[in-house]
Amino acid sequence: MSRSGLLYPFLAVAIAVYYYAVFQYQEGQLTYHFKNEAINQALTNGDSTLAQADIYDPMKKGHQKLSSNAYIEHRSPFRDRTQRGAENATMVMLVRNSELKGALESMRSLEDRFNRNYRYPWVFLNDVPFTEEFKEQTTLMASGETFYELIPAPDWDMPEFIDNDKFEKSIEEAIKKEVIYGFSKSYRNMCHFNSGYFYKQERLLNYDWYFRVEPDVEYMCDFQYDPFTLMRTKNMTYGFVIAIHEYENTIPTLWETVEKFMEKYPELVHPNNSLDFITSGESDLNHNVPLVRSSSKYNLCHFWSNFEIGDLNFFRGEAYNKYFDFLDQAGGFYYERWGDAPVHSIGLNILADKNKIHHFEDIGYYHPPYLSCPSSVDVKAAKRCVCRSRGSDGEKLGAPVDVNVYSCLSRWWRYGSGKTFLNEIDYTFNN
Repeated sequence: MSRSGLLYPFLAVAIAVYYYAVFQYQEGQLTYHFKNEAINQALTNGDSTLAQADIYDPMKKGHQKLSSNAYIEHRSPFRDRTQRGAENATMVMLVRNSELKGALESMRSLEDRFNRNYRYPWVFLNDVPFTEEFKEQTTLMASGETFYELIPAPDWDMPEFIDNDKFEKSIEEAIKKEVIYGFSKSYRNMCHFNSGYFYKQERLLNYDWYFRVEPDVEYMCDFQYDPFTLMRTKNMTYGFVIAIHEYENTIPTLWETVEKFMEKYPELVHPNNSLDFITSGESDLNHNVPLVRSSSKYNLCHFWSNFEIGDLNFFRGEAYNKYFDFLDQAGGFYYERWGDAPVHSIGLNILADKNKIHHFEDIGYYHPPYLSCPSSVDVKAAKRCVCRSRGSDGEKLGAPVDVNVYSCLSRWWRYGSGKTFLNEIDYTFNN
């Protein structure tokens, strides 16, 4: 047979193969389309069985790879998010959409060091709606359920009883005096919200315990236990890591307002309070260095509320709400710049049993510019601690703030619930 005679059968076979391939591709695309339509309909109807079995999953072998700028089709991939922890508790983060990166860093750290073993839920709070990007990425980072709550305007905005002219003048004065965040109206809203409204949010009414998490923080040790369970079983009200001094020019009239509150409601002052912690002034607890100057009896010590684990029922109780309402009506959150840390702390020191306030000395924690880390070599080894030596700005960090000259921790050991010299839990040493 000549070459020309071989050419025609070859072309016929090639054309047949081509059309077969095109038909198979089109059929596959059609099948894929209808499969995804069926899956989406199943998801809409709440039928997860079909979706789990057949859904396109770029994370599985044999499935199509994601392009570099693609998003996963379903923002919450199928994952067992059933809570393992035994407590009615949640993590809480007040965060803006623009703080996504910092939020993810904090979540990654806390999930790796603690929550992946317990799958407690996350509640995110914002005064504006969360973006789909924020929801998707934080959901992917979480091991448990995630909830995204829009703060009602009355809970976030400046109260109507605040004199706006007086408020604007106070802003100008704060800028002149270089009060930290004194220029910011939103910062005042945040402090006001954290002081008296966070625990009133509808979603949080479902829980008894909260773990406050800030963006851009790092947890440097494995927890090796459930802090919520420790708080409940030891009948604690509040847990902290760092105790430091407040800037006095942010709270010039706070203490005199607190004294008026105690005069009006003496029955609310707990008989086993920790007022001495915030009113004592001897310098031997600070290496004989004079205390930070204060023009009132308040020595400016407070629990740094960037980290706190607490009983929501304490804050929802009558005593704390009378305390907050009294402070709120004085206007200092806006006419000055009262922070939620001293407000929380003073409230606890007055209204709570000092033996129900717990110092988590074994939790490694970093929030610029302060570092707290266990001092025991054995504890650090058991808990796999890697304590930072440099800050987020690259500067070398000194000793943990716990032993800093101006730390209030030693004062808490003397006037608060004291220092515990027995381990709270059994640490696990890896052989």
